[in-house]
Amino acid sequence: MSKKKLAVARMWYEGNSFSPSVTGLDTFQASEWSEGDSAVTFYRGTATEIGAVIAFAENHPDWDITYLRCAGAPPGGPVADDAFKIIEADILSGLMRQNWDAVYLSLHGAMITESNPTPDFDLLRGVREVIGRTPLAASFDLHANLGPEMIGQLDIATGYKTYPHIDKDVAATQALTCLVAMVNGRVAPVSAVAKVKAIYTSFNMRTTDGPMAEIAALAEEWRAQPGVLEATVFGGFAYGDSPFAGPTALVVTDNDPALARRAADALAAEMAERRPRFEIKPPSPAEAIAQALATPGDKPAAVTDPADNPLSGGIGDTPGLFRALLAARPGVPAVFGFFWDPALVERARQASIGATIDVRLGGRVSDKFGAPIEASAKVLALTDGRFRNMGPYDHHLEVDVGATAMLDVDGIKVIVTSGCQTPNDPAYFSLHGIDLAKLGLLCVKAKNHFRAGFTELTRCIIECDAPGPAGVSLDHYDFRYAPKELLGR
Repeated sequence: MSKKKLAVARMWYEGNSFSPSVTGLDTFQASEWSEGDSAVTFYRGTATEIGAVIAFAENHPDWDITYLRCAGAPPGGPVADDAFKIIEADILSGLMRQNWDAVYLSLHGAMITESNPTPDFDLLRGVREVIGRTPLAASFDLHANLGPEMIGQLDIATGYKTYPHIDKDVAATQALTCLVAMVNGRVAPVSAVAKVKAIYTSFNMRTTDGPMAEIAALAEEWRAQPGVLEATVFGGFAYGDSPFAGPTALVVTDNDPALARRAADALAAEMAERRPRFEIKPPSPAEAIAQALATPGDKPAAVTDPADNPLSGGIGDTPGLFRALLAARPGVPAVFGFFWDPALVERARQASIGATIDVRLGGRVSDKFGAPIEASAKVLALTDGRFRNMGPYDHHLEVDVGATAMLDVDGIKVIVTSGCQTPNDPAYFSLHGIDLAKLGLLCVKAKNHFRAGFTELTRCIIECDAPGPAGVSLDHYDFRYAPKELLGR
């Protein structure tokens, strides 16, 4: 008996339309860039979508898996048009090599390029044109900007159910399971999509508590209903300017379009009803630091700066939180992570450990969010920036943030990196010889994913509202593609 053939590809990226930076092909090649056996080597044992495919292959010897281009990069500004075209061409040419019994795609759903607000949709259309009626499944990030046109290209769509995202592999496994059932004639999937007429930021979108946790529980109830294959609510990515912007309820049923429509509409209505609870106002950096230091406990307190979180398209360059940290003079061991400044890292390497250098921190990429901070700094440590995640977010995935330097600025340890990536894993700090248990205060450019690895290691995590590319208010951003009624304008 011949094996069935499954083609697998990945193009994962979340784009911030308002970031001043552009992401080129080199960023993908330095982060996730593999195919064939190299993809198996890179992703094996990781809690990621392709890691789940590898586990699926080991448990389904009757399927022959071909790993086409697998590309991913940390969120940032728009992707260069030519970079997207290269990745798209790799995937489509791979699909043209032969006929397939099924195809699975690992996508984010909120990718944007310099000139295209819907590249995920374009890729899906291209794939469908190549494979015809071959069963096609895709999994998406919880923050995907989805439209019915995108889901209409698919037979099966699934999404992350958690934020922090610790179920990427679960979403992929769900898509693969449904795909096999469809190929074997056991299910006939039909989908329904319902949009919420608003754009929500993800500041209060955690699924561990609050309004999104309630929505996730309701979606789980729908998934337990007979005939429902998938039910999830996507929060959308507020800073991805797209005609598909805004939260989306997605339901997939086994040949029951009426049930799919009823469930999707019900979930979207529940999301819309909770809108006021998603629209929060965090404290200022100074207020957040004061609140953190006043919180009792033996573990370190943490303050996050979501507006410059690279996983929301931040640039690792805004000085607001660090300026407040210097002014606070916390009086406890404190670490700031991070500033993205490759040239400063190289200067520190040239000076060597123990040297004192003059530095300008922040305001390098853009001074729109604050002027640089000039200071004298002592070089404490230098690293190659490589480690494996030890926490639950992308567990065991190899990470390379580029060469780094740890500086002492007025008694505060400051990490400077050559790559712009969020410090979401404890191994990031272990790499620099930092014992988190001995800290009093940890200030980071991060958001909710940070909580996955640090909730148990800290006495509190308080987010602040500082100037940055991914701020809490959308009033400052010039949307061109999102429907104006979603913005109340």
